[in-house]
Amino acid sequence: MLRAHAAGVTLAVRAQPGAKKTAITGIYDPGVAAQLKVAVHAPPIEGRANAALIAFLAEVFSIPKSQVELITGELSRSKVFLLRSVSLPQAEDRISALLV
Repeated sequence: MLRAHAAGVTLAVRAQPGAKKTAITGIYDPGVAAQLKVAVHAPPIEGRANAALIAFLAEVFSIPKSQVELITGELSRSKVFLLRSVSLPQAEDRISALLV
């Protein structure tokens, strides 16, 4: 789910667009290919869900939206984001705190 990257950390996300509210709902496919499951209020139309995910992840990790980049999965539910200026231990701690 989380991997170290030269510019920060990558985060694998499984998006569930069209939800009542945007929130982390758990882990999708626990194991080697685990993804953070995120319910997204925005619909998957014209990139709205991707924009909402970027804003949500920026808020969760306390970084500017410009530091969150969608690397893969623009049209898929499975996505990978690059979180710039975030270390792997910081990301692991933040996700652990949210999943409790």
